[in-house]
Amino acid sequence: MSIFSRFKLPPSPAVKRPADLLYSADEKVPGVALGGLALQHMATALALIAYVLASAKIGGLDPDTTRSMVTATIIGMAIATFLQSWGKPFGARALIVHMPDPLLVVIVGLATAEYGLGALVLIGLVNGSVAMGAGYIIPRLRSVFPPAVAGIVICVAGLSLIEPAVLHTTNMGSNNTINLTDTAVGLITLAIIVVMSIWGSQRVKLLALLSGLIVGIILTALLGEIEGTEQLAHTPIFGLPSLHMPAFEIDLGVLFAVGLLSLMTQLDTFGSAVLLQKMNDHDWRRADMNLAGSGIRANGLGNVIASWLGAFPNAVSSANIALAHISRSTSRWIGVMTAALLLLASFLPQVSLALTLIPTSVIGAVELYAAAYLIVSGIELIASRAMDSRGIFLVGLSFIAGVGTMFVPALAELAPVSIQFVLKNGIIVAGLTAIILNLLFRLGTSRRVRMQIDPASDPATLARQAVDFVEQHGAGWSARREVIRRAAMAALEATEALQADSSRRLLSIQGSFDEFNFDLELSHSGAPLQLGAQATPAHDSLLDFDGPDFDAALDRAMATLPGVLLKRMADRISTGSNGKNAYLRLHFDH
Repeated sequence: MSIFSRFKLPPSPAVKRPADLLYSADEKVPGVALGGLALQHMATALALIAYVLASAKIGGLDPDTTRSMVTATIIGMAIATFLQSWGKPFGARALIVHMPDPLLVVIVGLATAEYGLGALVLIGLVNGSVAMGAGYIIPRLRSVFPPAVAGIVICVAGLSLIEPAVLHTTNMGSNNTINLTDTAVGLITLAIIVVMSIWGSQRVKLLALLSGLIVGIILTALLGEIEGTEQLAHTPIFGLPSLHMPAFEIDLGVLFAVGLLSLMTQLDTFGSAVLLQKMNDHDWRRADMNLAGSGIRANGLGNVIASWLGAFPNAVSSANIALAHISRSTSRWIGVMTAALLLLASFLPQVSLALTLIPTSVIGAVELYAAAYLIVSGIELIASRAMDSRGIFLVGLSFIAGVGTMFVPALAELAPVSIQFVLKNGIIVAGLTAIILNLLFRLGTSRRVRMQIDPASDPATLARQAVDFVEQHGAGWSARREVIRRAAMAALEATEALQADSSRRLLSIQGSFDEFNFDLELSHSGAPLQLGAQATPAHDSLLDFDGPDFDAALDRAMATLPGVLLKRMADRISTGSNGKNAYLRLHFDH
């Protein structure tokens, strides 16, 4: 029986449980299984503390300050993970585990180098406040922050990590010489991560980062180059975190940059909350916007609370979502237990100290992994949507602005001092450019278009026009490629079905789009198309007929075929008449 058997979680919305799940969202997990799954989630999340250590290396923080930041960050992760799993009044009511936000590695490193941990108080407050506000607006403004914008920011964030990653992996000094031993350890660590990620089983892939860290630490220990291990013997077993006063002198440009990146991070939080909803609902059709927004607010509240301890802001861990998928267990009780274990670890100073002793070259290897992961993840987000010339210039010019800032940093020094930090940061420049261009390019782009059909068009021309209509406007709307492909196939099938009856003539095609719906309406003369409720008879049933009966059965089967195909391509279909003309409406969830 579960150790939480006496407690009850706020109930999730009633949904149909997927048959392939071992433990769904509201199901209690037996004690042994609960402990094992929670330990896996905790280990995966703690491995990502490497992002905090990378930021500390960039900031040149001493071991005690780094340990304090690690402790506070683990507490923040525990708070946010608990809020997400508990789900009332804030939280997605889902197994969402949090990790340090990789988008903030460079900014936090630079800020703490100049202002100390006091900077993290204001950074966390701004990050969390923006997230809490975004929880109300992002679900309603997805068109302002399309995947292309988020993809650009994530990709440029990966590019910005390349320089510190190479410097830390090679332990390159000011004299431009590299330490061959450290470089070898770093490269072996990276190789372990890569090999396990590519050729390992699904479960092994989840342990790739953790395994690479362990191998790198062991190699460094065998070489006798781990420093500070003697401190473990003099560190108390139990300790409490300390509060920090805000560094009010922090540059406003830094806070603006943090706020903008927080918006980008919440897009990922939103997507993760929706993904968990889909994993828990066999008949999932559309996102529960209230719960998704509540999940964003939980992330923000966790960062606000932990900021007073000097915590590195956290975000949703996609690695833990993958672990939930592979283990086929999405129970919120696992999230509650994981939060409890993280909180326990944060009050054990020896755990925090041990994490800070990870060698620089090993941290550099993790940074290389993170850079590659972010770059490719950003590219995948950008490529997930179809693009016309607007999309090409949106992505291209944003990259030029962001990467150009990295290549020519002297340009930012020509600007007023108050905004130099913003302009020196390629992530911020690329993100701002993408947002502005997205809003600008939306001008003149209608979300509802109609194409009149020439009555004299031959069937082949008509079919080509229907497909071109969907593909052209789908790209202009930056709809998902998979949805555009299905809609184009459905439009082709619909036009052929309408032309099969000489009494019908296609008059117009109308399309409309928002971030949740892609709709097509084919207006035609004649009677509404009868889609047929029966599926096509099986081949063996057709063989039971002879002569005229066979021909009649075949005709009936062929008559139902367009309806069967359209129902497989579209998410919803309706036919009818508006009093003047008949229509065929095709809906696609987006």
